[in-house]
Amino acid sequence: MQTTPGVAFITLGCPKNEVDTDRMRASVDGSAFRVEDDPGLADVVVVNTCSFIAEATEESIATILDLLGDKSGGPSPKLVVAGCMPARYGEDLPALLPEVSAFVPVADESGLLEVLERLTGLPAYPDATAPTRTVSGATAYLQIADGCHRHCSYCTIPAIRGPYVSRPLADILAETRELVALGAREIVLIGQDTSAYGRDLVSTDTLADVVRAVAAVSGVAWLRLMYVQPDGITDDLLAAIAENPNVVRYLDMPLQHASASVLRAMHRSGDAAAFLDLVARVRLALPGVVLRTTIIAGHPGEGAADFATLLNFLEQASLDYVGVFAYSPEEGTDAAILPHQVPARTRRARAQRVRDAADAISVERATGLVGQVLEVLVSGIDPDEGVVVGRWRGQAPEIDGLVLLDRGEPGQIVSARIVDSIGYDLEGEVL
Repeated sequence: MQTTPGVAFITLGCPKNEVDTDRMRASVDGSAFRVEDDPGLADVVVVNTCSFIAEATEESIATILDLLGDKSGGPSPKLVVAGCMPARYGEDLPALLPEVSAFVPVADESGLLEVLERLTGLPAYPDATAPTRTVSGATAYLQIADGCHRHCSYCTIPAIRGPYVSRPLADILAETRELVALGAREIVLIGQDTSAYGRDLVSTDTLADVVRAVAAVSGVAWLRLMYVQPDGITDDLLAAIAENPNVVRYLDMPLQHASASVLRAMHRSGDAAAFLDLVARVRLALPGVVLRTTIIAGHPGEGAADFATLLNFLEQASLDYVGVFAYSPEEGTDAAILPHQVPARTRRARAQRVRDAADAISVERATGLVGQVLEVLVSGIDPDEGVVVGRWRGQAPEIDGLVLLDRGEPGQIVSARIVDSIGYDLEGEVL
């Protein structure tokens, strides 16, 4: 008698990849196959790869080679490489990695069950009524759009994920209700550019309409916005956040730089003055708002004066969190063939200077929370520290630190007095 084939998943990269994996996992869970948590016990391992920059591609390849080289546990599982790497390098991968059983690019991930049927020789018997998502904690990402309409000079996303496609609002609301029913208390809206929502739809729906509609779904305790481009932060969006108490006052707005000349080379708009005005406008509309951005240091054409402009802007803006990347010349992008490439050593050094400057501001702002009483969503027990951990409204999942608590149950939202700060992390006593 044949046993049910087990399928394990390994996810690399960003929250968009996490959502893609979750959908694939849900399809397996609703079929004749079973989800296996331990890749060493699986018949098939699906690696959902990231290939946004060279370092991510290298990590994906290293993970694949580790799995192919692991001969310790009896028969080796079949390996499926999914996601961004097959989407970007699909034609070259079979010759480079002949041991891989199948390659599934982003656009074909909905057909994973058919791939598994071919590899195992067994029917999947998918259940059309099964949930399309799974939830393993109190927070769930909700993708409202995919692809990108922008053509930033450094970016590979349009080549990997294709043109911008908004999901119909009815589908977004249906998935919100499904996630809440599965136990999610915090919904995090994601996409390559959430602020562009609706630009491709016949309807007039915008991100502000999505925010109002999702916030109104019963059971959504917190609603968080990520990847909101600066030119998409409208007065209506700020009003939608302000008028709904369960929408956390947190905005992730990728600025990428502050020098006008560098931003033009990036095929982006704005400058330091415009961004300072934007920060002031957001803070006026949303008192207490927490702001995050991303910065690329060392883009082609970035001179010493441009870099000084960037550092000066960050000091004046005093943002809560800054993700920093050294520019990476990526094959197929416009920036990779621009003149005046900044040497790799200089790129890395400048990125570190930005990190140091941003960290000093972030740590100071975290220290300023000591003594305050904050709402904290309890995540669970930290496996390394053995303490209860959670996040307050000003901390997005995985990137902004944690609140270490003296007690609490996963999924609870508790009031905690902040008694200390350790870098980005906070220590709180539950009241």
